[in-house]
Amino acid sequence: MSLADLRKDYSLAGLTEKDLARDPFRQFEKWFQEAEAAKIAEPNAMTLATATRDGRPSARTVLLKGLDGRGFVFYSNYESRKGRELEANPQVTLLFPWIAIERQVTVEGAVTKVAREESEAYFHSRPRASQLGAWVAQQSSIISGRAILEDAMKALEKKYAGQDVPLPPNWGGFRVAPEAVEFWQGRRSRLHDRLRYRRGKDGAWTVERLAP
Repeated sequence: MSLADLRKDYSLAGLTEKDLARDPFRQFEKWFQEAEAAKIAEPNAMTLATATRDGRPSARTVLLKGLDGRGFVFYSNYESRKGRELEANPQVTLLFPWIAIERQVTVEGAVTKVAREESEAYFHSRPRASQLGAWVAQQSSIISGRAILEDAMKALEKKYAGQDVPLPPNWGGFRVAPEAVEFWQGRRSRLHDRLRYRRGKDGAWTVERLAP
């Protein structure tokens, strides 16, 4: 198949400055609700791009689990590859690819760990199997086979039978405090709308239109 066969023109909507909410958090919530209404599969799925201290990049898909005026929150094993990279280099990019509605949102900013109490509250809201799984998976480490995971899961089910599963010490949340948030709307002839909120030193947001 030729990749030329995959070409398309974007025509579902446009995005103008007057369409925007006063801050990127409200605008994101608006678009997120529209992604949900369009029945986008897992609209909270986002690509998280990180880099080592010397700039070697990596990326993976994670799930947005919280959003407020402080930033975008996701959870992970702190000793995973992304956890180690975030410790060494806290600058990250998030990308929400809502392809079916010809939109994407890009978030750039610095990451910090959320308060332990916040991680506790989220952890205990998860299904019990997911709580046990957080103990099982020494994320990003090399293992000899799947049986290692399944045996560890059985042992933990037995260990914590009839009691609450505690929060692992190496597991919790990260919050990305945005410095820039770009809203991209596909348009005809590749003349896409790209409107970016950028936070100034005084904390105020400025909106900029970028060339497609």
